[in-house]
Amino acid sequence: MKIKIIFLVALFTSFSYLIQAQTNSDTTLVNIETKDGNEFMGQIESEDEVKIVLKTEKLGSITINKVDIKKRENVAIQQIKKGKYWFPNPQSTRYFWSPNGYGLKKGEGYYQNIWVLWNQFAYGFTENFSVGAGIIPTFLFGAPTPVFATVKFSIPVVKEKFNVAAGAIVGGVIGESESGIGLLYGLATIGSPDANVTLGMGYGFAGGEWAQAPMININGMFRVSSRGYIITENYILSAGGEGVILLSFGGRSIIKRAALDYGLFLPLSSDWDGFIAIPWLGFTLPFGKTN
Repeated sequence: MKIKIIFLVALFTSFSYLIQAQTNSDTTLVNIETKDGNEFMGQIESEDEVKIVLKTEKLGSITINKVDIKKRENVAIQQIKKGKYWFPNPQSTRYFWSPNGYGLKKGEGYYQNIWVLWNQFAYGFTENFSVGAGIIPTFLFGAPTPVFATVKFSIPVVKEKFNVAAGAIVGGVIGESESGIGLLYGLATIGSPDANVTLGMGYGFAGGEWAQAPMININGMFRVSSRGYIITENYILSAGGEGVILLSFGGRSIIKRAALDYGLFLPLSSDWDGFIAIPWLGFTLPFGKTN
């Protein structure tokens, strides 16, 4: 068990060095999507109430009427790789499921679905505070229905480089009075929304009693292409006095503005023989405010 903990801590340290190499300055461009489906990126030369003059790399200066604009967003210079636009992370505040130190901006939100039955929403009420709720609709099969709510506070210590956060998830089963469970957590994230690692710790409770030992969480997310990420989400748990390690590895693909997550979770314990791999499939659709 000690060897596994040392391995995960070493993994976190190694990831931190990788992150610092991937964090760049925050120069911005503008990406404009018009109603006819075209996209243009460049620097704004001039702008008035009617039009925008945009200086692009390939087309030079072009004029776009504001009535023709469907969407406009700022683009950090690190989103441009070899002249290609790397799309924003549709789920920059989470890995597969575990949160990181980044928070939703005011007016931003997302819907997350995991294996069809897990349904979760979250919304940013301020720049540092978000609230969420979810349901697993097993009532469709005549079974008890789990529901839950989440809150999260996030603080940018160093913008785009180091964030801390704290939050809680509380749930229960509709119609069952003694089914309350929950988790209080705190975490720290090193890196940008595109490439980061997180070290977290949380205490769970169930049936009015707190866990005897904390859950430790070590995660990483790394951008590998204009639409792709590598993700790893890992836990150190205590179950019945025995230590359990839960490792995962997989990826995220950006499909238009949405995210498709996929991977495998591998539980490890000295009490288990053999090999178990649990597949993961999730989908996230952002909504609300855009840049």
